[in-house]
Amino acid sequence: MDRNDLAEFLRSRRERLRPQDVGLPAGSSRRTPGLRREEVARLAHISVEYYARLERAVGASPSRRVLGELARALRLSADERGHLFELAGAAPESPEGPPSEVPATVLNLLEHMSDIAAFVVNARYDVIAWNPLAAALFEDFSAVPPSRRNLVYRHFMHPDPATRHYGMSGAEEFGRLAVGQLRAAAGRYPNDPRTRALVATLREHSAEFAQLWDDHHVETGFHHYKIMQHPVVGTLRLNCDTLAVPMRDQYLVCFTAEHDSPSHEALRLLTDYALAMR
Repeated sequence: MDRNDLAEFLRSRRERLRPQDVGLPAGSSRRTPGLRREEVARLAHISVEYYARLERAVGASPSRRVLGELARALRLSADERGHLFELAGAAPESPEGPPSEVPATVLNLLEHMSDIAAFVVNARYDVIAWNPLAAALFEDFSAVPPSRRNLVYRHFMHPDPATRHYGMSGAEEFGRLAVGQLRAAAGRYPNDPRTRALVATLREHSAEFAQLWDDHHVETGFHHYKIMQHPVVGTLRLNCDTLAVPMRDQYLVCFTAEHDSPSHEALRLLTDYALAMR
């Protein structure tokens, strides 16, 4: 463990972050750049005293768990995370499965998307966060058991083909895309039991999934145009954009309508309905 280099690295990464980068209020009494030590400690779930000792190069060797929490709190890139582990004299651990903890800044963003239906999925296609409009547009995700809150499972196991893609166009395209990205996730997380179980279940019970999987199909896409038949507001014409969440292997999926269009007005009606039901 190189205590001095570790201390300097932690300090430099802390000072480059702004409070708003991690979902904290900026305040007006900051005399130094970046985050305070106590803020990093709180984000990493460790004591302020312990973190301060690390930055003074007098702390004990941090565990892999603490290093992982520090990497997350300081928003380190994959290369920076590896460097942090090397400085601490520990080999970086490969994550067992896709991260499912959504950054506070992304959760805050979801709450402020008043006329955008948005949800977050991890690399396994689990829906791990959503805003009220997304629940009104698609389904009440909170009523779905977490183990089944997965878009790939829903798509290939839903009993009604007409509604398995929530009444949207492009169901076949989504199936190909989802299988390709799930295959990529299985490669990144070979030891993840939930991904292995999901693939095994779908291969056994869905001939369509099994064929796509066995074809080793890989496809990516981040913008799609959807026509949706909604049971409450009727036909919707929506843009679907997928945005990567940096360093989390997660995606923010957003559905929007052209401004002042009938579909935009329909989304506004759904927003009012969703807020009234909260």
